[in-house]
Amino acid sequence: PASSTLYGPRFLTGAVGGSVTHQCFYSITPANKHDRKFWCKRARDGICYTIISTTNFISKEHMGRVFLEDVPQNGTFMVTMTQLKMSDTGTYRCGIGPTNRDLYVNLNLTVSTDVGTLRPTELLFGELRGSVTVSCPPGGSRGGTRRLWCRVGRSGCVLIADSDGYVRKSYEGRIYITPQESSGAFKVLINDLRPEDAGLYKCGMGSPVDWDSWQAVALQVTAVPAQPRRAKFVHGRVGGSLTLRCQHNPAGSYTTKYLCRWQDAGCSLLVDADGFVHESYKGRIWISSTEPDNGTYTVVMSHLREEDAGWYWCGARNGHAEHTTSVKLHIEKETFTSQNPEMHSSLNLTLPLSSASNSMVTQRSTTWPSYTLGLTHTTKLARSMGTSTDNTSPHPPVLPPSTFVTSHSDTYSESSSHEFSLLLVVVPALVLLIFIITTVLVLTKIKLRKGMGK
Repeated sequence: PASSTLYGPRFLTGAVGGSVTHQCFYSITPANKHDRKFWCKRARDGICYTIISTTNFISKEHMGRVFLEDVPQNGTFMVTMTQLKMSDTGTYRCGIGPTNRDLYVNLNLTVSTDVGTLRPTELLFGELRGSVTVSCPPGGSRGGTRRLWCRVGRSGCVLIADSDGYVRKSYEGRIYITPQESSGAFKVLINDLRPEDAGLYKCGMGSPVDWDSWQAVALQVTAVPAQPRRAKFVHGRVGGSLTLRCQHNPAGSYTTKYLCRWQDAGCSLLVDADGFVHESYKGRIWISSTEPDNGTYTVVMSHLREEDAGWYWCGARNGHAEHTTSVKLHIEKETFTSQNPEMHSSLNLTLPLSSASNSMVTQRSTTWPSYTLGLTHTTKLARSMGTSTDNTSPHPPVLPPSTFVTSHSDTYSESSSHEFSLLLVVVPALVLLIFIITTVLVLTKIKLRKGMGK
């Protein structure tokens, strides 16, 4: 797109005597809603001469055969040209602003004597941080089975994802291309929508060179978020468990709830509320509860493994309507003590649920055993009880698994001993000094009294 706030198809094809309709899409802002919309044709001198605009201007040459309809609440305006002539072939602009050099998108119109039926551009709305489902029609029999989703740009259609596993980095974990249905159609599901996702897309089958004949989709992303910001990354530990609290719009009346594992633009079903459980997850994943009135359901995963790390999708479906959210799970490996590698504990946790961010997950607290008895303190205790602690002892003291021998305890004991020995020397010396000073003062006082008696 020429601008992040204005986009539309780059190529139009019409037949002589027929008509074409061009849709120009813009971000729904106060300025865009009320500003002038225009449609102009570029001449050989480089100037784009206005054909029609929302200021009630229509050129004499196109009077009666060109129409412009602006729909500000949808962020789109449509230009229809009828009674097409061969001379209508050329470069046009649809744009916004007081002049034809402000905000615009260039497009090429080709008028010929034989043109096939073109699919109209589908207008699709998505809410910020929400999800959308795009229905893609069946592809041609010669196109192949590869399913693609691309974004229309200046030089063509930039590939976003395909059914072979390619996913553009900015869409990792949040786009899913479904398998083909019996009719040959498929769907593209996108969640965690962002403002920059707004634009013109195409979906189809075959290869990117066939994109001219694909379904065009104009995606608008509203500024009002569909749901509060949630945690996108969660943590588990090998051998532990976690609880995912999945949410959807309770007004959606979704009949199917599920959790699937995302990888390479696909999502493998793990469990659903109808009782399905993937073979490799049996016994360690289940939907523990559903609350349709609150739009929530809870998925529990136990006996976590390192290979469980990755992206997961919560999904709710009702016919063709579908709502999805994604979350990435990080798995921490087991930790071992230096004294006994075989003895370790696994942290049983659930994904953290923050009331501020309304994240999907909750976390349990785990109490770990605490040992504070060091080797030096053990030895001193044994000595005080008259127990032998020599190296030749047949029963040396045994430390608990999480007890560590540190130089800190030795240093503390040694410094305590030195301080005690120092006190034994200093205290008697102070007592003797005080006795001498007192004696001198008494003798001096007696001498003074004798002197006064004389």
